[in-house]
Amino acid sequence: MSPRPDDIRITDLAHPVLSEAQRAAIAHAEQTPAPLEEDALLEAARRRVGLSDFGDEEFRARLRVMLQSAREDEGLNALGRLGIHANLVRVLSNRLRFVDLLRRHPEIADIEIVKPIIVVGLPRSGTTHLVNLIAADSRLRSLPYWESLEPIPARGEGPGRDGRDPRYARCRDSYQQMMAQMPLLKSMHDMLPEHIHEEIELQELDFGTYLLEWLCRAQRWRDHYLRLDLRPQYRTLRTLLQTLTWLRGPNRWVLKSPQHLEQLLPLLDAFPDATIAITHRDPVAVIRSAITMIAYGDRVRRKRVDLAELAEYWIDRVERLLRACVRDRDALPAERSVDVLFHEFMADDLGTVERIHARAGLATSPEARAQLRAYLDANPRGKHGQVVYDLHADFGLDPAEVRRRFDFYFDRFAVRAEE
Repeated sequence: MSPRPDDIRITDLAHPVLSEAQRAAIAHAEQTPAPLEEDALLEAARRRVGLSDFGDEEFRARLRVMLQSAREDEGLNALGRLGIHANLVRVLSNRLRFVDLLRRHPEIADIEIVKPIIVVGLPRSGTTHLVNLIAADSRLRSLPYWESLEPIPARGEGPGRDGRDPRYARCRDSYQQMMAQMPLLKSMHDMLPEHIHEEIELQELDFGTYLLEWLCRAQRWRDHYLRLDLRPQYRTLRTLLQTLTWLRGPNRWVLKSPQHLEQLLPLLDAFPDATIAITHRDPVAVIRSAITMIAYGDRVRRKRVDLAELAEYWIDRVERLLRACVRDRDALPAERSVDVLFHEFMADDLGTVERIHARAGLATSPEARAQLRAYLDANPRGKHGQVVYDLHADFGLDPAEVRRRFDFYFDRFAVRAEE
């Protein structure tokens, strides 16, 4: 494939050349305490929000495994540790506010979550584009990134003079800082405050996600997480959606998360009337994109970037996700599930959404079609340039050899191999 004028080639993945902003962030972290200890994190959350009741404390056993796993990653630098510390304090603070709101408003339990549309698929397989496109339909409730980070507002905190929720303003400030530190993320996976995000941030409140694996080499947590029966955690997700609906409707949701790919049965248990759309893409294309993005982030959170280790971990992880999908796909009701092939989706965005609408019993009205078209017009693909993902040049791997590991997946779904 010939290079395009807007192609972006990251030439220093293995041996990063840090910018001044990146060096400053690492230096600041080296002077900032970031304990990865259970009691310290719980106390930090209590101080932050002025609450003390975490609800059912069985989550603490999972938190302890997460923390042990993070501490065992000797490759993390001070900024990597600080990122995990800050994320867990935020999650615990959100849990405190969630428990407090449920206690004060038991009527939340009576809210109905009606026939959600749930997008499932590998990271980097079109799930973000698909959920944002479906969410352009104003009849559906969705989860913007700013709300996913702070789902429960602080008591007494209302809109500012500009009419914006303070949670949005905080997310916007963090986004601007992140773009200053890591400008190429915008071209790989732009995290604008208003973009529609995945509910994995909500699931963090009950410590039943694979999110830690994106922040460090979390083998201990991965193995523990994969042994868990996550039905209780997925029911907690439903309660969180009831809470967010109570705060701001409507009550028919569009959701998405790659994690659901290996948790289809807990997902179905929590949302038995859901319509589930599963995206399918060449695993090699997914892997080279995902590990390039992670490697780019690793330059600021790790002492050194080990591309071979990173590739080995995520090739295995993607295989686990896909084997679980192949195992459980037929458990989904045929009349309320649809497989979305990446090449077909890229060729016909609107037709794909109309097909999902039909499975969900939702008419694609002229107004909805106009909203979808407006979203596409405002969000052309590659508007920030295209990062080049090259498994052979950057990671020394033969794409054809990697692809052979996934013969079981190509045998099950009509996925098209990409160049």
